[in-house]
Amino acid sequence: MIAGLSPKRRDPRLLRRLAADSSGVSFIELALVLPVLLTLGLYGTEVAYMAMTNMQVGEIATSVADNASRLGQTDNSSVSPTVKESQVDSVMWGALKEGSSFDFETNGRVILSSLEVDPDSGVQFIHWQRCRGKLDRVSSYGKQGEGKTGKILDGMGAEDHKIRAVPNSAVMFVEVYYHYQPLFGTMFIEDQVFKHEAAYLIRDDRSLNPAGSPYGITGSGSQSPCT
Repeated sequence: MIAGLSPKRRDPRLLRRLAADSSGVSFIELALVLPVLLTLGLYGTEVAYMAMTNMQVGEIATSVADNASRLGQTDNSSVSPTVKESQVDSVMWGALKEGSSFDFETNGRVILSSLEVDPDSGVQFIHWQRCRGKLDRVSSYGKQGEGKTGKILDGMGAEDHKIRAVPNSAVMFVEVYYHYQPLFGTMFIEDQVFKHEAAYLIRDDRSLNPAGSPYGITGSGSQSPCT
């Protein structure tokens, strides 16, 4: 009822004008579709950010394996270079730096393993292993020494295409984990952990068993222990 007018005194012309008035239609339509548009926009933003982060995690795995494969290179052809703890720490620190935009150090874990062939028994084994990042994850293939101790190690990687080292060489095998931190909580994306793997054969001759270094790395004071 219009205030001040009884039903008998309503102006028919006013009622017709109100019925024909469409000036608020757009506002009403916007109010109806805005929640849908907002939800789709937020969901699209979340998916795009997740895809970008997942790609960057994969790039960390590739870059660590690539950089580790170049360690110990030298121009002195008469000396086989060794790998130093400080060099490995530099590679691992680079992974944390590469993932700093999405706080990889706090929510991620990079595991670098040197897959080799034991010269005495001929078995595949993890000669040394280094880790960085605070996420609680261990290698899917075992810890340092796996293959010579513990279970038999038939290479590393997916079952249908295992990666194996060849005698007198090594494969730098990297596993990277990242606990995804969504932009909007669990509104659109369930809690999940990304995992990527990468492997590179060492580029040049490398002394895999330097004197006095049973685990294949010289130096001390590693900042990247897998403990």
